[in-house]
Amino acid sequence: MIDNNKSFISVVLPVYKEEKFIEKCILSILEQDYPQDKMEVIFVDGMSPDRTRDIINDYARKYPYIRLIDNPEKTVPYAMNKGILASKGDVIVRLDGHCVYPHNYVSILVKYLHELGADNVGGVWRTLPANDTPQCLSIALCSSHPFGVGGSEHKIGSREIKQTDTVPFGCFRRDVFDRIGLFDEELIRNQDDEFNARIIKNGGKIYIIPELEINYTSRDNIHKMRRMYYQYGLFKPLVNKKLGAPATIRQFFPALFVVGLVLGLILSFVHPFFLYAYLGVLALYLLIGLLIGVKSAIKHRKPALVWYMPYTFFNIHISYGIGYLYGIYKVLRHQKFHVNVNR
Repeated sequence: MIDNNKSFISVVLPVYKEEKFIEKCILSILEQDYPQDKMEVIFVDGMSPDRTRDIINDYARKYPYIRLIDNPEKTVPYAMNKGILASKGDVIVRLDGHCVYPHNYVSILVKYLHELGADNVGGVWRTLPANDTPQCLSIALCSSHPFGVGGSEHKIGSREIKQTDTVPFGCFRRDVFDRIGLFDEELIRNQDDEFNARIIKNGGKIYIIPELEINYTSRDNIHKMRRMYYQYGLFKPLVNKKLGAPATIRQFFPALFVVGLVLGLILSFVHPFFLYAYLGVLALYLLIGLLIGVKSAIKHRKPALVWYMPYTFFNIHISYGIGYLYGIYKVLRHQKFHVNVNR
């Protein structure tokens, strides 16, 4: 049984090219109120060509419970599995080098892991813009809005502790990995979603703890955001194939949106009814984006958000939808999935 503040905790962080963020992340870990003699912090680095490794090693020399191991494969599931196998904790906490954590993050997670009899618990994202430009602010706002990401509670927030389908950067009982295995190394993206779905499929419980907010810095331009959502969509059909069923319904909507755009355009040439219906749906979509944009522009005093918000929403939905459809094609054709992790 897990005992608060007595269990040995292994914190595992997959990292790659996190020079801009890693020091803030490390400092937030050093400030945790969980006893340091009951923790180890394992950074698993994908052979970063920037100063990520140097920064981690500087802190490892000062704090013996921090160490760095190599991940030549570069991807997150390999990193997690290497970290878990190299760890000795009763509880595994998966963190990310791109984030900053509240000082009680580990202790609160361990507390609820024990009290709720959970297999995994996690907090919510507080999505921050990379800088103060309208573009970056719109990316952060759209990535945490229900119109942008649906009912994903760890992104849009929750008012109460509740069971959920997935959480970011979870806190796991070690025996979970003994029961259902490690992370799927074929899933370069969405490996957390697949693993959490496997927990639920095997009778486990996942809880979201809304009092814990993780400061997550979003992408700093639309191009990077598009690539990220495209990759999320791309790997979802492979996750569904491995699970034998889709984990959530919300994942289908961007793909249906893309199909509707193409099919609606074609049908618009067939009969005026389809043309008017098509234009009506597009107008409604644009109106919703504009209304959200106006509200955000007033709140944040940035008039450009009126136009940036609908544009960003559109890019999120199109990128994810195209990725999802291509992922279905690859699954049906039994093709290998691959993304360039160096970009």
